[in-house]
Amino acid sequence: QVQLVESGGGLVQTGGSLRLSCAASGFTFDSYYMSWFRQAPGKEREFVAALRWDGGFTSYTDSVKGRFTISRDNAKNTVYLQMNSLKPEDTAVYYCNPNRQVGVPTDNWGQGTQVTVSS
Repeated sequence: QVQLVESGGGLVQTGGSLRLSCAASGFTFDSYYMSWFRQAPGKEREFVAALRWDGGFTSYTDSVKGRFTISRDNAKNTVYLQMNSLKPEDTAVYYCNPNRQVGVPTDNWGQGTQVTVSS
């Protein structure tokens, strides 16, 4: 059974930083892309970033390029999202997700972690 546990969210001011973590289990971690998605209040869940299993390919949505960095530790079955220069529009619940195709999530979700950026 796939389990995903996100952590590291919180309340920060505009321009601040946070590092999210996602501990995964129940599947072969190093055979999947790992992605981050987010969902803001009243909006649909959207793709944020993805990282291939070998670390050799990354993808970011345009609004976070240059500010967010996705990384992973296959030995720990953990994926991270370093978020710098945060903006109020980054406020959302952030979720990690294992997938085979960039931007296309599988139906595996954790509880998410709340990120709130104050102006």
